[in-house]
Amino acid sequence: MAMVVLLLLSLLPLSTLGSRSGPTPAVPHHGHAGHGTPKHSSPPPQPTTAELVRSTCNSTAYYDLCVSALGADPSSATADVRGLSTIAVSAAAANASGGAATATALANGNGTATSSNAQAAAPAATAATALLRTCAAKYGQARDALAAAGDSIAQQDYDFASVHVSAAAEYPQVCKALFRRQKPAGGQYPTELAAREEALRQLCSVALDIIALASNTSS
Repeated sequence: MAMVVLLLLSLLPLSTLGSRSGPTPAVPHHGHAGHGTPKHSSPPPQPTTAELVRSTCNSTAYYDLCVSALGADPSSATADVRGLSTIAVSAAAANASGGAATATALANGNGTATSSNAQAAAPAATAATALLRTCAAKYGQARDALAAAGDSIAQQDYDFASVHVSAAAEYPQVCKALFRRQKPAGGQYPTELAAREEALRQLCSVALDIIALASNTSS
């Protein structure tokens, strides 16, 4: 009988024998989802002063000049738009002060010729000196107007600030007009003052644009 049983077992397929021993238990697989190396996201970039300066200067007619003037002042690192308008006014005031100094230096150095033609040139030199002293006074008035504009900005009185800045831009134009009116007795309008006048005009334009932006921001 034992021989018969052994014979029957030898004839059964292996799959049948395996099915009787029960299914092979599945080996659990541990995935890495959710258990991988945590990713550390970098913090978002902090707004920089350069970004505020650029966005502010985009509202002006002279972008490069605006960026240069504002960036040259260290206080722009913590300034808001109103602060930037104050910096722009200060830059214009510095130019006006330089214009006054330039005109004074030209007046003091005018008519110092020592040649035999000095006496003949004296009337023209005298006229030019008088004009240059007038120019120095006009640039001084521009500087004072810009100082008043800074005070108005501090009080958030943007309308008066704009009036003062506009006046400051016009004062040097009087100097040029006087030279043209008294030419040739007054001589040529000095190129140094012409450069100062144009720079002041552009700086005042920048200041006016930023003041308008500050006014709109505060309203």
